[in-house]
Amino acid sequence: MIVNEPVPDTFEDTPARDRDPDWFKRAVFYEVLVRSFQDSNGDGVGDLKGLTAKLDYLQWLGIDCLWLPPFFKSPLRDGGYDVSDYTAVLPEFGDLADFVEFVDAAHQRGMRVIIDFVMNHTSDQHPWFQESRANPDGPYGDYYVWADDDKQYEDARIIFVDTEASNWTFDPVRKQYFWHR
Repeated sequence: MIVNEPVPDTFEDTPARDRDPDWFKRAVFYEVLVRSFQDSNGDGVGDLKGLTAKLDYLQWLGIDCLWLPPFFKSPLRDGGYDVSDYTAVLPEFGDLADFVEFVDAAHQRGMRVIIDFVMNHTSDQHPWFQESRANPDGPYGDYYVWADDDKQYEDARIIFVDTEASNWTFDPVRKQYFWHR
């Protein structure tokens, strides 16, 4: 299977029961940390193929909906929430075809899949950030918070106190500070 980009789905072939807008009120959700759930290839890291292999077990438990935290390509400085490519799977977890296979297999069992798809921040390796830092007046120039100094929002809590001394980082390309949390 070759998957290059997401394909829109009109859901016309979806059974009526799956179009119920209140389905979530009755569903049994299970948040799956892919990295630690099931390793399919013995490398010590859980992956999408391992998760797919355990769908019958999850169905037996009565799970209606699987919730996946970010599994996209990332430098993993923020638990995967620092996405560098929203169209690629973190290689340790598999690839996009593995994800499609997992979703299809879950749907065959009547299970829904939701993903923690955070679009309001990215990795500094993401193409949008790279464009923003290179061209302040370009279409991505204001996608991020930039400042000439690091004095704004001084009362804001630092999220990663073990790895960050500030929520601001100086970028030598743009010659400004960018805000991150």
